[in-house]
Amino acid sequence: MNNVLLKTNFDFPGQRSRYQGKVRDVYNIDDQFLVMVASDRISAFDVVLPRGIPYKGQVLNQIAEKFLDATADICPNWKIASPDPNVTIGHFCRIYPVEMIIRGYLTGSSWRTYLKGAREICGVPVPDGMKEHQRFPEPIITPTTKATEGHDEDITEAELLAQGLVPAGEYEILKKYTLALFRRGTEMAAQKGLILVDTKYEFGKGADGRIYLCDEIHTPDSSRYFYLDGYEERQSRGESQRQLSKEFVREWLIANGFMGQEGQQVPEMSDTWIREISARYIELYEGITGETFNRTQSDNILSRVESNILTWLKTR
Repeated sequence: MNNVLLKTNFDFPGQRSRYQGKVRDVYNIDDQFLVMVASDRISAFDVVLPRGIPYKGQVLNQIAEKFLDATADICPNWKIASPDPNVTIGHFCRIYPVEMIIRGYLTGSSWRTYLKGAREICGVPVPDGMKEHQRFPEPIITPTTKATEGHDEDITEAELLAQGLVPAGEYEILKKYTLALFRRGTEMAAQKGLILVDTKYEFGKGADGRIYLCDEIHTPDSSRYFYLDGYEERQSRGESQRQLSKEFVREWLIANGFMGQEGQQVPEMSDTWIREISARYIELYEGITGETFNRTQSDNILSRVESNILTWLKTR
């Protein structure tokens, strides 16, 4: 339980900066490469929870790696190599300050908003009379601002263009890529008996002027999945859907009085609960990929990660 990767603070040759996100630590190497380390931190409601989850970083990194490879024909992506189970190294990009969230079903935060009477999500009209977990007629794109700290905020397309967050022509490309990636993810999920419910994509511009898909893709931290088998039956009976996502963590937090609001305390995370979260992440890896998850054993994760990154950098 103690052998988790919570934080890195490396100093690589050519390193220009280090950025610590909610889950990943990102190193800029000479404005040429980005070294992204997937830690075992876990966040919910834009808050990093106090304990790490064994193997979570490896799960996230290796799922993202597989989907980046499987969608490279749709749009360029930032990945160059993955020299460690917790690490991806890719092209340096200037990240757009917008997360492209796409939803195929009314669930999660969109359902909570809908319950309050809203019939627009980020400026996109939503039909009246929908039920929780119901499929939208067509997937909808509901972007958010990408906050450096605190909460991301919903934003409409008109607002983000008016604020100059993304040039209009480039935003059209982001939308095209988002829809195509979601279609591919939906097809791949169906092959494994899953429904890709919603997800988010991040994009950036490389030194060559091209737009690249960046960061993670179709992981449990960025996506929500339902089991396909029994979906219609459960929906017709008004029952909860079987989910394969991080939503179970959010639901546990809500049940224990925490939604990331001021004054709320994160409930205690027992060893048993930590093991349960780890097992659920591994279950999601195996469900999505159809492969057995191989736990990378290491007495010192920090040393292993640093050594593998340095070895790769020396070859460039």
